[in-house]
Amino acid sequence: MYRVSLTEFEGPLDLLLFFIKRDELDIYDIPIAHITKSFMEYLDAMQELNLEVAADFIYMASVLMSIKAKMLLPRPESPSGELDEFDPRTELVQKLLEYKRFKEMALHLQLLEEDRRKLFPRLAFEQIEASEIEDETKRPTLFDLIRAYQIAMKNIPKTTVHEIKRIPVTIEQQTEFLLKKLDERIQISFLETVREFAERITIVVTFLAILEMAKARLVNLIVRDDCGDFWLAKANLAS
Repeated sequence: MYRVSLTEFEGPLDLLLFFIKRDELDIYDIPIAHITKSFMEYLDAMQELNLEVAADFIYMASVLMSIKAKMLLPRPESPSGELDEFDPRTELVQKLLEYKRFKEMALHLQLLEEDRRKLFPRLAFEQIEASEIEDETKRPTLFDLIRAYQIAMKNIPKTTVHEIKRIPVTIEQQTEFLLKKLDERIQISFLETVREFAERITIVVTFLAILEMAKARLVNLIVRDDCGDFWLAKANLAS
């Protein structure tokens, strides 16, 4: 299935809605002669520009012409002597209203999507309760820490470089870096924190800094479920 778009219009109903909005027409009482004229002028312009006109646009033009013809014909009288109240525009109006609802809903969903893109997603575990810190089952083992460390190292692209250079950071610098992170957030994920590092040695030094901080009781280390990660929180959180 192919979608044919003529300039900004995705279909004949879209074009009709444009004319109704532009000319401030009543969708329940469409002046069929006026809107048919506008529709045909648009199709003529497309053909003059050598643009291919989709079959559904041509079909809509024939529908409009048919409705226009029916409205020009005298309405038959019923056996009771009353005029037939059938309006040949009814089906078209119903299709326009249905299309208008779908279009408005699509626009609403698009706006929601744009708003969602502006949000910075929070980590899955944003809050740390004091009870979690005191819970022995939440304390990571050395195996938990090593597993998270190995995952972080695997995420670094492997490159073969034979050169000797100074280590870009120190344990003290990474300790200060981590404490600053904890000033901004209640907790930080190890894997999320080291993801921004491009060099393996920086992850190694950061991991060593975390072990030193835990040893000095500057931070609490917490694990949850079996996600291969651990979280840091300031040691005074439970107080």
